[in-house]
Amino acid sequence: MNTEKIGFVGLGRMGLRMALRLIDSYPVYGTDKAVSLKQSVRDKGVNWIDDSKSLARLCRHIFVVAGTEIEVTEIIFGKRGLISGIDSDTTIVVCATVRPSYMRALAERLSQTKFVKLLDCPIARGEMAAESGDLLLFVGGDRGLLDSLEQLLAHFGTDIEFLGPIGSGQVAKAVNNYLLWACLTASMEGLDFGERMGVDKERLRIALEKSSGANWAMSTRADDRPALWAEKDMALFLSEADRLRFSVPIAGQVREAIKLFKVDRHLERSPDFEEYKFLT
Repeated sequence: MNTEKIGFVGLGRMGLRMALRLIDSYPVYGTDKAVSLKQSVRDKGVNWIDDSKSLARLCRHIFVVAGTEIEVTEIIFGKRGLISGIDSDTTIVVCATVRPSYMRALAERLSQTKFVKLLDCPIARGEMAAESGDLLLFVGGDRGLLDSLEQLLAHFGTDIEFLGPIGSGQVAKAVNNYLLWACLTASMEGLDFGERMGVDKERLRIALEKSSGANWAMSTRADDRPALWAEKDMALFLSEADRLRFSVPIAGQVREAIKLFKVDRHLERSPDFEEYKFLT
C-alpha cells in the first residue's frame, strides 16, 4: 500500500464513494459537517478526522466534495478550515460544482497562500459511476499538476479530460449540466406526448434509444432519480451568462421546465444557489 495519506472533506453521496475507491491503495482520511456519519464512515474503512484543519495537518492531497460555494469557502477558509492547518506543500482538488468565476477567484485568493496548489476538478456521471470508479473528471489548472495526480485520480475516474486553466473544468461541468437537464426535460415531454397519443411510454423509450433521439438522460432513466441539484445547476449557468451579458434563451426555458418536472413529481427542491463573493 502507498503510505501517502489522502484526505476528503465531504463524505456524502459522492465523496464517500470516491474515498472508498482508494482505501485498498492509500490510507484515506475524511471529515464531514454531518458528524452523524462518523461511525459508518469508520466502519467502511475511512479514518475519521474531526475537522478540516486537522485533516490538512495529515494529508498532502485533499479532495473537497461539497455542494455549494459557501460550503467550499468554509471548508477552506473557515475557523477550522484547511488553510489554518496547511504547513507544507498541499494540493487541494475541488470536486464541487461551482461557478467558473468563483473558481478563478478562489485560485487568486489561494495564490497568496504559501504551500497550496489548486486543481479544478468537478465530476460527472453520478453515484453509480463513483462507486464503480467510472467517473468523468473535468479538469482545469496546471497540466503538470494534473499529470502528477493522474495515477491517483484514475482510481475513481476512467475519463480525465483536461480543459485548460483554472475555471475551465467548471465551464465544462456547467455546460454538461445544462445539456443534461435540457435533455431530461425534453425527453420527458416527448415521452408524455407519445403516451397521450396512445403509444406505450416504455416501448417508445426503447425505440428512441436506438434512434437519433437517444440521449444519456433518457437511456439511464434519469427521470427516476430526484434531480437534486437541477435548479442550482441552472441558476449557476444563468448567473455566469448574466455576468457575461451572453444570451441563453433556451437555458431560461430549461430552468422553468426542470422546475415543473420536479413540482409534478413532488420532488425535493434543490438547495438554493447563493453567489459567494470573496472579500478583497
